[in-house]
Amino acid sequence: MNELNAAQIFDPELRASYEECKRLNSLHGKTYYLATLLLPAEKRPFVHALYGFARYADEIVDDLASTLSPAEKAKVLREWSSEVLAGLKSGSTSDAVGKALIDTVQRFAIPHQHFVDFLHSMEMDLTVTQYKTYEDLYEYVYGSAAVIGLEMVPILGGDTVNSLEAAKDLGVAFQLANFIRDVGEDLDRGRIYLPLDELAAHGVTPEMLYARKLTPEIISALKFQIARVRRLQKAAEPGIALLDKTSQPCIRAASELYCGIVDEVEKIGYDIFNKRAKTSTFRRARVAARAYLDAVIARIC
Repeated sequence: MNELNAAQIFDPELRASYEECKRLNSLHGKTYYLATLLLPAEKRPFVHALYGFARYADEIVDDLASTLSPAEKAKVLREWSSEVLAGLKSGSTSDAVGKALIDTVQRFAIPHQHFVDFLHSMEMDLTVTQYKTYEDLYEYVYGSAAVIGLEMVPILGGDTVNSLEAAKDLGVAFQLANFIRDVGEDLDRGRIYLPLDELAAHGVTPEMLYARKLTPEIISALKFQIARVRRLQKAAEPGIALLDKTSQPCIRAASELYCGIVDEVEKIGYDIFNKRAKTSTFRRARVAARAYLDAVIARIC
């Protein structure tokens, strides 16, 4: 509860909503949750609120009521989305997660359009299973990942204008790294998140992916995708330095761990069909220790 007190959140119902968002974060986003611990206590609840909103929408798409058809899931998602967006507009909702979200949005004047764009991408996930070009994929990735970075910037503080492009780049890099790691899992759901024209440029067809046999062509395609993640990560680095100094260790740690997924893909020989690329406990500990020290220094200086 110290985080809520530090954040000046005292209303019992509001505290309960923030606690639910924190529970969702700690349960489903372990790396993300650990990274938030590097933030000052007064910033953490608001990051949990953003995660809680995103996670609940994702549950509707991928986990909640798995027996429902895409059309039925779309109906559930639209109804929940309408309630949340109406709440953002009116400033009130009965939704357990929405209360914290609305409070966070109001405190930091986060544009509502970010949430419209996010929910649009969630609905795309119910009907779109392949993307012909990177531009097509970017429509989805912008709403599912880039806007998360944009929503975070006002909470993180610092130069909240000139760090926006970096926030988008880093959010996209995180998402693309996940796509590379999760090719096999996404195939199980009937989805391919690697642009088809880029795959074709390396001699890869959807049928080759579904055959789940690692080939030189697939390795070449994965190397191309990995290079893009690293370019985006590098492009975001100057923007991280513009954030409030107490927020920088958290974002740097998240950058290394999330984008570092592609390092792990390389370490398993690109065999994303038979192995899951995981960041080692040693690397997590090393990154966390360095970031914790940086966070302590930032709060003192």
